[in-house]
Amino acid sequence: MPEWLATIQPTTLAAPVFLISVIWEWWAVRTGHAKGNYETRDALASLAMGTGSVVVNTLTGMVTIWLMMLAWPYHLSISAISGWGFEGIPFTWWSVLLAFVLYDFTYYWKHRLAHRMRWFWMEHVTHHSSTHYNLTTALRQPWYGPFTGLILLGVPMVLIGFHPYMIFFVGGLNLIYQFWIHTEAIDRMPRWFEAVFNTPSHHRVHHGINPRYLDSNYAGVFITWDKMFGTFVSELETDKPVYGIVKPLGTFNPFIIAFHEFGGLLRDCTRDGLRPDRWIRRAINAPGWSPDGRHNRSAELKAIYVAHHPEQAGTPGLPPAGTHAA
Repeated sequence: MPEWLATIQPTTLAAPVFLISVIWEWWAVRTGHAKGNYETRDALASLAMGTGSVVVNTLTGMVTIWLMMLAWPYHLSISAISGWGFEGIPFTWWSVLLAFVLYDFTYYWKHRLAHRMRWFWMEHVTHHSSTHYNLTTALRQPWYGPFTGLILLGVPMVLIGFHPYMIFFVGGLNLIYQFWIHTEAIDRMPRWFEAVFNTPSHHRVHHGINPRYLDSNYAGVFITWDKMFGTFVSELETDKPVYGIVKPLGTFNPFIIAFHEFGGLLRDCTRDGLRPDRWIRRAINAPGWSPDGRHNRSAELKAIYVAHHPEQAGTPGLPPAGTHAA
């Protein structure tokens, strides 16, 4: 694996393009040339979150690489056992392409887990906390670095022979792709593109708190993962996405945006008393889970919506009538 690959951070190189794109979108929206909405304090909060994320990731970058490199020697053992007999997947155009696709597959499950387990949601909720949807939303990133351990879902790629440097490289490309889909300025892409790739329309659904849109469209680049695993919901003209989180923050303070869910989890565990079993269940269950059974997860929210709007039962993203959350 070429050492120079470790020095390339695609998202850092793309930063000027991000900034120019934000300025263009802001101007286009404010002058009526494009659809969308900008609120100055919200946009500044998102930019502050993006800046803080860069700082945190820079400070913890070596820890992140170290965690992935711990698994690297074990791919040799797996290779020997399987009879593959190679020291790692070579750095070529086809290996980078393959790594890009496999990383996106991994990202789908990592992203899905970030919505379905509160321990990981306390990090990812940062990205969903804006009530607006524009290019600055893409920059509203968490400040946790490798702390939650979610990055370890990339270990299987290391074990089959992809060097951590290559994984981080294609991971950066994946993030760059996801930047442009955070906009209302683009309505729909050509049908063939919408069928295969993640688009602004698909990702607007992901950021929506409308009951039908909750926990859907987890893809990074290829929307085909959602179609394969039953989590795809198409954007409906009759149900425009409403953005944010189920319990709005009502603040633009970057530190509250970054750590409010971590604080909420600690408060809930404190109220439980000395009950480590409950602490663990709170951490591993979906956001909204409660030990008393009075859950407020996405499944309950969907069921409640259908109960009040029975004519919507069974439509995209909503359960059939009479469905009860498990």
